[in-house]
Amino acid sequence: MTTKGDVLIQVKDLHKHFGTTVHALNGITEEIHRGEVVVVIGPSGSGKSTFLRSLNLLEVPTSGQVIVEGEDITDPKVNINYHRQKMGMVFQHFNLFPHMTVLRNLTLAPMKLRGLSREAAEEKAMALLKRVGLDDRAGAYPSQLSGGQKQRIAITRALCMEPQVMLFDEPTSALDPEMVGEVLDVMKELARDGMTMVVVTHEMGFAREVASRILFMSEGQILEQGTPDEFFRNPKDPRLQSFLSKVL
Repeated sequence: MTTKGDVLIQVKDLHKHFGTTVHALNGITEEIHRGEVVVVIGPSGSGKSTFLRSLNLLEVPTSGQVIVEGEDITDPKVNINYHRQKMGMVFQHFNLFPHMTVLRNLTLAPMKLRGLSREAAEEKAMALLKRVGLDDRAGAYPSQLSGGQKQRIAITRALCMEPQVMLFDEPTSALDPEMVGEVLDVMKELARDGMTMVVVTHEMGFAREVASRILFMSEGQILEQGTPDEFFRNPKDPRLQSFLSKVL
């Protein structure tokens, strides 16, 4: 069970407007607890990715607060890059540096941002590569990898920074179907190890199996949330009922 002291991220009355007509977020208030796996689902255009990207200010909210470990990171005086180091981000497209080997992709940030020696950074990277079954690809370039391998490398790159929370923005949606499982398996292992995760995904099986809590978003609001069991067995909001009838 989580307690108030376990809160890692607080979101208070978050709004995000694009121009005068698009309100991507409409007053979201939510908490992410340590060790939780929070899965965010909803139709396209519901604000899921905007919400996720607001947690580390890749999207700057129009109004509201994002509080990480008690510090309001929406305050302009806050060193946002310091807080981003605690948040691993995995995108739909892998964003690996194409001109660098896998090992160099993994060691660049720990050496530059955390001051690790090359030896220490490489030792950690190789241990993590072994964990995801790709230690034999350390010398390869991204162009020599499959989509599933690239996404596993992208996850490993985030883990090299020893983040407190991992943010996943539809990490399997750009993959061929046969590659989805290998990425989800890595994410399941992270969840079993107690990593705090916020995952925007269309993978309902993953949500049902791994989530501590599922949030359903529509039109920039969280309309319903709950454990996987209550969420799938007894959805209450009519829009959630309609959504689930189309995706299950």
